[in-house]
Amino acid sequence: MNDSRSFTGRSSRRTFLRAAAGVTAAVALPHVVRAQAWPSRPITLLVFVPAGGTPDIIARLIGQALGQRLGQPIVIDNRPGAGGNLALQAVARAPADGYTLLLVATPHAVNVTLYEKSPVAVTRDLVPIVGLNRDYFALAVNPTFQAKTVADYIAYAKANPGKLNVASSGSGNLTHLSAELFRMSTGIDVVNVPYRGTPAAQAAIMAGEAHATFDALAAGLPQIQGGRMRALGVSGPARLRVLPDVPTIAETVPGYSVTGWLGLGAPKGTPPEIVDRLARETNAVLADPAMQARLAELGSEPMPGSTADFAKLVADETEKWSKVVKFAGLKVD
Repeated sequence: MNDSRSFTGRSSRRTFLRAAAGVTAAVALPHVVRAQAWPSRPITLLVFVPAGGTPDIIARLIGQALGQRLGQPIVIDNRPGAGGNLALQAVARAPADGYTLLLVATPHAVNVTLYEKSPVAVTRDLVPIVGLNRDYFALAVNPTFQAKTVADYIAYAKANPGKLNVASSGSGNLTHLSAELFRMSTGIDVVNVPYRGTPAAQAAIMAGEAHATFDALAAGLPQIQGGRMRALGVSGPARLRVLPDVPTIAETVPGYSVTGWLGLGAPKGTPPEIVDRLARETNAVLADPAMQARLAELGSEPMPGSTADFAKLVADETEKWSKVVKFAGLKVD
C-alpha cells in the first residue's frame, strides 16, 4: 500500500513537472522569437566618404527614413579611404547578421580593376541589396571658352591635340573616368589635371586655369545655374528637367553614358529574409514623393528596383569601368 502510494506520487509529480515544463516552454517561446527578430538593435551603415559630401547627405536622408520603417535607427559610420575600399573591407569582415551595411557606389565597381591587389572586391565579398539613387555629370567649361557645344569641344580638341586641360576632383574617380571614357569614345587628346576635391576643380574652371571638367550635377548645378560654368552636355540617357536646354552628350557621341549611383550592400552570407526586408522597405522609402523631391533638390533621382536589378547593375558597371581603367592605364597598388 505504501509502495503503491509512493509510486502514484512519483508518477503524478513527473506528470506535473512535464506539464509545467511544457507550459514554461510555451510561454518562453514567443520571448525567444521576439529576441531573435531582426532588427532588435541599431543598424550601422558605413559610408565611404567624409561627413558632408553628397553621398553622406543621401545616406543620412534615406537612412533616417529607413530606420523609421524598420523600428531601429540607422547609424552612419564614415570610413573614407582607399577609394571606398576601407569601408568595403570593414563590412566584408563584419558578422553577416544584418546589423552592418555598406553604402555601395560606383567607385566600388571601378576599384575592382583599379585596385587589382586589394583583398576585397564588391563583386566577391558583398551581397547587393538594393539601389538608392542615381545622378549624372555635366561636361562644363568656363563661360568664355569658345566651344559652345559638345561638337565644338571635340573639334577644338582635335585641332589642338594635347593642349586642353580637363580638371578632375582626383585621379581615378568618376570626374576623371568620365573624361577618359569621353577620350576613348572620341579619340581626342586631352590632359587630365587632378585637383584636391570638387571645389578646387570648379575654381580652376571658373578662373580659366583649366578648359573643361566633368562635374557631378549634385555639385555643379549651382555653378551652372549661376552662370559661373557653362554646361555643354549631360551624361545621362535623356535631357534633365533641371537643365532642359542642355543636350545629352550621347546626342553627339552615341553610346556615351555615365551614371553615378548609390545602393546598399551587406556581408556575404547575410540571410535572404533580411536582404528581402531591407530591399522592400528601401523601395517604400524611395516611393515617397517627399523623398523624391528632396533627392531632386540634390540633383539626383531615386533608383528603386529588385535585389537582382542592383546586382546586375554592379556587375555591368564593373565590366564597363574595367575597360576605361585599362584604356587609361590606371592602377593603384
